[in-house]
Amino acid sequence: MFRFIVIVIFLILYLVLSIPVLFVEWIIGKFNPGLKDRSSKALVGWGFRCIIRLAGTDLVVRGLENIPQDTAVLYVGNHRSYFDIVLTLSAFPRVTGYVAKLEMRKWPLLNLWMKNIHCLFLDRDNIKEGLKTILKGAEEVKNGISLCIFPEGTRNKVNDSFLPFHDGSFKIAEKGGVPVIPMVIINSAGVFEDHFPKVRKAKVVIEFQPPIYIDRLEKDIRKNLGNYTSSIISERYFQLKEEFYPPSLSR
Repeated sequence: MFRFIVIVIFLILYLVLSIPVLFVEWIIGKFNPGLKDRSSKALVGWGFRCIIRLAGTDLVVRGLENIPQDTAVLYVGNHRSYFDIVLTLSAFPRVTGYVAKLEMRKWPLLNLWMKNIHCLFLDRDNIKEGLKTILKGAEEVKNGISLCIFPEGTRNKVNDSFLPFHDGSFKIAEKGGVPVIPMVIINSAGVFEDHFPKVRKAKVVIEFQPPIYIDRLEKDIRKNLGNYTSSIISERYFQLKEEFYPPSLSR
C-alpha cells in the first residue's frame, strides 16, 4: 500500500508543479510545434519513468529494431493494466499519442499533458464522433505522429486471455498509410491489478513485433485485421511467458 500512496503523491505533485511548465509549452508551441512535441514527450516520459521506479517495476523492452525509423506507425497491443500507458510511452522512440477513452478528457491537468503528446479521446458510444476521432488519427499519422491504440476497447480483467480486437481500430493505419506494430505486453497487471490496491514489484515484458503493412496483405486478411493481429500477439505472448515466467518460477 505504501508504494501506491507514494505514486499518488508523486502524480499529484507532478501535475500541480507542472502548471507553469504547461504555460511554457504552450508558448513554445506557438513558435515551434515540433519542439513542443519532443519536449512534452520528454517531460511526460520522465514522469512515467519515475513512476516505474517508484513501483519497483523491472521493465524489459525488446524488438525496437522492428519499429521503422522513417515513418509514423500505429502501435496496437493487448491491454491488461492501467499501467500499460505508463510502461509503453517511454519505450516508444518518437512522439506518440494514445487513443484514450473519452472519460480521460475530464481529468484536470492530466488531460492537458495528454493533448500535448497528441492523445485522442474516443467516444465509444457515439459512432459518428468515433469516426471523427479515427479520421483525426489518420491525419496525425500522416503528419508524422505515431499513435497507440488498444483494440480490445477496454482493459481485459482476465490474465492470459484476449478480448476480440476491433477491426475499426486499424482504420487509422489503413487510412493514414502507415504500418501497424503489434505490441505484446506481459504481466503489467502484476504491478497493480492482480493485488489491488497494492502496488508491488514485478517484471513486465514489452516486445514489438515486425511491422504489418496493410496494403501488402491479402484481401481476406485485410477484412479481418483484428483477428490477424490478435493471433500474432497471442502466439508471441505465450512464447514470451514461457521464456520469462516458466511454471517453475510460479511455484
